[in-house]
Parts: sequence; C-alpha cells; structure tokens
Amino acid sequence: MSKIKFIVDGNISEWGRIGLIILGIGMFSCGLGLDFFPRPIALAFAILGLPIAGIGGYASRAGALGLKPFDNSYKKARKSYETKDDEDKK
Repeated sequence: MSKIKFIVDGNISEWGRIGLIILGIGMFSCGLGLDFFPRPIALAFAILGLPIAGIGGYASRAGALGLKPFDNSYKKARKSYETKDDEDKK
C-alpha cells in the first residue's frame, strides 16, 4: 500500500493544490459571507483564506511550468560554490 504524499517531485501534489485553492476560497467566502461567526474569527478566516488559496494557485502555476519550488536542490548549488578556502575555515 502506497503512502499519500503532499509534496511530490518538489511540488505540491495535484490533489493538494486543488484542496488548498478550495479551502482558501471557502475560508475567504465564509469569513465575509456568514454573519453567525464572531467578528475576529470571520476576519481571521478572510485574511488567512487568500494566502492559502494563493499558495495553491502558485503551486499550480509552478507545476504547469515544470518548476520545483519545494525542492532541496539549492543545497547542492550552495555546496558547488564553496571554495577550498571555505572548507579550511570550518
């Protein structure tokens, strides 16, 4: 049985992207549209809903372009720029 992974190949999985977008839009609309929430909770829903939907949207664009925003390849690049003098100082 395989594990369900949230990050696959350096990007959020497709179901995760769609889920983040739906969750963010739902939080935003509930924060603005429903009156039975106390005002601070409704405001928190509206403020936090947009960034959550934005993360899902930007991950979808990155997936369409073949980018890997959640990859650890920067560590390999950082090590490739080290010189011998840097290794002696450690």
